[in-house]
Amino acid sequence: METVAKPWAALWSLVIGFFMILIDTTIVSVANPRIMEGLNADINSVIWVTSAYLLAYAVPLLITGRLGDRFGPKKLYLTGLVVFTLASLWCGLSGDVHTLIGARVLQGLGAALMTPQTMAVITRIFPPDRRGAAMGIWGATAGVATLVGPILGGVLVDGLGWEWIFFINIPVGIVGFILALRFVPALSTHPHKFDIPGVLLSAVGLFLLVFGIQEGETYNWGTITGPITVWGLIIGGIIVLAAFVAWQRFNKGEPLLPLGLFKDRNFSLANVGITTVGFTVTAFSLPLIFYYQVVRGLTPTQSALMMVPMAVISGALAPVVGRIIDRVNPKFITAAGLVLMSVALFWNASLMHPDTPIWLFLLPSAVLGFANAGIWAPLSSTATRNLPPRQAGAGSGVYNTTRQIGAVLGSAAIAVLIQSRLAAELPAAPGASGGSNPMAFDGRLPEALHEGFSTAMGQSILLPAAVILLGAAVALFFAKPQAHPDWDAPRTAPAGAGQATAGQTASGQRAAEGAQARQG
Repeated sequence: METVAKPWAALWSLVIGFFMILIDTTIVSVANPRIMEGLNADINSVIWVTSAYLLAYAVPLLITGRLGDRFGPKKLYLTGLVVFTLASLWCGLSGDVHTLIGARVLQGLGAALMTPQTMAVITRIFPPDRRGAAMGIWGATAGVATLVGPILGGVLVDGLGWEWIFFINIPVGIVGFILALRFVPALSTHPHKFDIPGVLLSAVGLFLLVFGIQEGETYNWGTITGPITVWGLIIGGIIVLAAFVAWQRFNKGEPLLPLGLFKDRNFSLANVGITTVGFTVTAFSLPLIFYYQVVRGLTPTQSALMMVPMAVISGALAPVVGRIIDRVNPKFITAAGLVLMSVALFWNASLMHPDTPIWLFLLPSAVLGFANAGIWAPLSSTATRNLPPRQAGAGSGVYNTTRQIGAVLGSAAIAVLIQSRLAAELPAAPGASGGSNPMAFDGRLPEALHEGFSTAMGQSILLPAAVILLGAAVALFFAKPQAHPDWDAPRTAPAGAGQATAGQTASGQRAAEGAQARQG
């Protein structure tokens, strides 16, 4: 750990950027129906507004984590923040859906530069036995963004237009840049060689796989053009990703993905767990928002208010959970949170009928709040606890990559499932546009089609509800956290570093002595 006089000021400065990335995602989910109207786009195109962002976000994370180790996380973070903010301006100025998708790709690249640096800085300035509290702040940030994003998005969409969900990032980005420039420390760097073949293989493999899944329904799972088929892309993507893993195994230099990281049991399991979380969080919101707005006629603001119980409970409990996991085995909290998330989603699916009292949906929303509070901080703290300082950037890059891969696959899979269930439940219905876009131009359906649409959305939510159960099963196999000598070795606090840093040093000395006793 590197001694920092004001680690909490640095954390809060980074939280601004993290908040902006999260708020951007939640705002877009609320605005999807209005984007469809404003840009005259079909449902698959508007889903690509999210999928393109997630794909551009996920692919570079491994290399941007290493770039942070090499050139300093502060420099990479500030660069990413500038890119993200300018891309947000471009998004708001887009006149057609294809331009918007291109701008979202640039936004994703900016987010990819930022995200590994935030986690790497937290990992390096907070010791393992105090990192839970810092990660708890992250969890609280996610809860607040879940609340503020949709509500703010609804107000902006209803009052000013969907473009303003992107323009709002500009002042937030400027404030975040000033604070990060002032408070985030310039940490030491580590020399790394960059695995260019690994970057290319991972990018190509992931793109082929996700594009194939995303566009499968559009092309009836057959030929796209000439010899190119949907299944050819999917199988090709799997083969290229397998080649990527093999290259990482036999690369004599420094691989992009240090497979040695996965020798740590908790790191491996936490990556599987966060993949299911990324999949589920991305996948479940889309059918729920469409149900609220298309079937129940809620405005974007009203549909966002349905998430208030989730956001308030999650934001209030996440810091508490963060402090608890520094003292207890986090596997039970994590598993319970993941199970609760599945319960809430199955509950939502059972309620999705045209005549269900709308207030009943607030109950599973509250359960989702308890679930979120028990997921984010325990998973991230478990994943990073045993990482040595030199691999903080690589480890955070891997962790965030697996989360984003889950999100990308969740977005692609839910697009396929929504389209297939709509085709099954609304076959050749008036206004169904051949089964691909069941919404009329004004975003509303004839009342006779409400039951079928609701059924399709409820069936779609069953997929993320099942996937998150896999994460719960994985969490039960977490090993009890142990002291890590690479982090807990005795340290000398610099003059003026303050009591907090000195206390961390003393704590580290005691933990190191305990570790040496166990080894002896």
